[in-house]
Parts: sequence; structure tokens; C-alpha cells
Amino acid sequence: MPAQKITFKGALGADLAAKLDTPDGTPRAYALFAHCFTCGKDLNAINRIAKALNDDDIALFRFDFTGLGRSNGDFANTNFSSNVADLLAAADFMRDELEAPAIMMGHSLGGAATLVAAGKVPEVKAVATIAAPFDSENVLKQFSDDLDRIAEQGEATVSLAGRPFKIKHQFVEDARAQNVEAAIKALKKPLLVMHSPVDETVSVDHARRIFVAAKHPKSYVSLDLADHLLMERPHDGVYVARVLSAWASQYLDDVTS
Repeated sequence: MPAQKITFKGALGADLAAKLDTPDGTPRAYALFAHCFTCGKDLNAINRIAKALNDDDIALFRFDFTGLGRSNGDFANTNFSSNVADLLAAADFMRDELEAPAIMMGHSLGGAATLVAAGKVPEVKAVATIAAPFDSENVLKQFSDDLDRIAEQGEATVSLAGRPFKIKHQFVEDARAQNVEAAIKALKKPLLVMHSPVDETVSVDHARRIFVAAKHPKSYVSLDLADHLLMERPHDGVYVARVLSAWASQYLDDVTS
């Protein structure tokens, strides 16, 4: 079934572009997906994850964070905190217009934001991260050579994945001020950590630290040979969805033996 295009208000007041991917029948559950830093909801890996989840009767709600993709707003005014707030706005929209998410999952920095936001969404029964950093400050490594210039000038245009982005000092300060570890320890929801041991963007050691900080029930799955964006091998995205669906099924109310 073609994805339904949706627009909702983000945390900073901008209209955010979203998609709802649904199975042919009634969904057994709704999942909310948070994309990686400067990525978007239409990344090929997310398309594959959406299709595979739909095949298992799980609907997926995905959106572009403020200032990215087809969403309105100024990316330069966003930060990790606003990403968390956008996720909560998405969960609120789902609750009011569709069904509150039973599953929240996030990729890379979106995974870290999910770890913080999921504890504030009472209906969430299972949380999953893909290649997520243990702390939001890790994202600063992507433009470490520009940090002094950002501090001196208050902002700077940096190149990320070959595209220019304006980064303000407030983004840097906000990333350094977060305490993702505290959110992980307080999550009190089943957690699935997925990470590649050869990830060159976010070291697999971040997965270890997330896993150690989390309370039970918790699970870890190694995404052997996968790259950070799950792009080089198309089946990696499908594998992620299949594992997530099987793992989350034990926490969904409608599961029968």
C-alpha cells in the first residue's frame, strides 16, 4: 500500500513532513522512527525497514526533523533537544489522529533522541536503536575541525555528507549539555540495541555503553558487516526490521500463541 503523506506541527512550530506506511490489513501496532543526523525519512534503508515491518503487520510513522527533507523550519535553529521535542510532537500526533506508538526506534543520533523521548511516551512498550551513540556529543566529531570557528563566530557553515549546513553555537552547547545515560537508566522499557562492529561513524563501543547502562529486559544484536547507514547491503535494513518485529512481538498485547 502506498505511504500516506502527513503533515503535523513540530516542536518549533514548523510544519513537518511525515509518511505513514501501513500493512494491507489492520496494523497490530504502530512504530515511530527517528532518522539519523542530517538524513531524512526517505532514506532507502528506512524504506526497506518500513516495507519489512508492514509485511509483519506493523505500521511505521516516519518524519523529517525540523529543517530537513520536506519539513519546514530552519535547521540552524534546531539541536538535540528540539529533535527530542519533535519526536514527542510526533507521538502526540499519532495518539490524537492514529494510535499512540507501541514501538519507538531510532537510527544514529535519532536513536539517542529516541532513548530520551521514549521514556516520556507512556504507551511505548518496546524501544530499539540502530547504530546509536551513547551520548549526543558524539555528533560533534562530524565537524570537529569547525568547532573553534563556530565558537568564535557564533555559527559556521560546515560540510556534512557533501552538503552545506549552518551550525550555531547553541547546537554545540546543547549537544554537550545532554545526559543520555541518565535517560537510558531511567527508561524502564524493553530495549533492543543493534550495531555493527565495523561501524566507522559511531564506534560499536557506544552500543556496549548503552547496553550496560540499560536495565533489563535488554537485548543486543550485532549487524555484522553493515555500514552505518545500512546502505551498502540492502538486506541489512530488512534484517533490522525482521529482528525488531520478532523481538517486539513478545511485548505487544495482541500476540497469540
